[in-house]
Amino acid sequence: MAMDDKTMQLPHKLVLDERKKLTVSGVSEVVSFDENAVALQTVRGTLLIRGRDLHLKTLSLDGGQVAVDGLVELLAYEEPRKEGGFLARLFR
Repeated sequence: MAMDDKTMQLPHKLVLDERKKLTVSGVSEVVSFDENAVALQTVRGTLLIRGRDLHLKTLSLDGGQVAVDGLVELLAYEEPRKEGGFLARLFR
């Protein structure tokens, strides 16, 4: 997936306040969300947020800002997947 120049220029920053409020900048897409997990595509990779009672409070993809309220238990970046099928990955 190629990101446009505007997206690549967004600064990426995480601010977690008391494990209850998370603000993320540099977001290009909300991949998925429910009350236990949120996946955000950022300029630095896919950010996985896990917790309890998670809610998207602010969503401004034009500015690349997302705010999540709830109890944050885990923040992790997903490793990028290699392109191609199993055999293409096997022979790289």
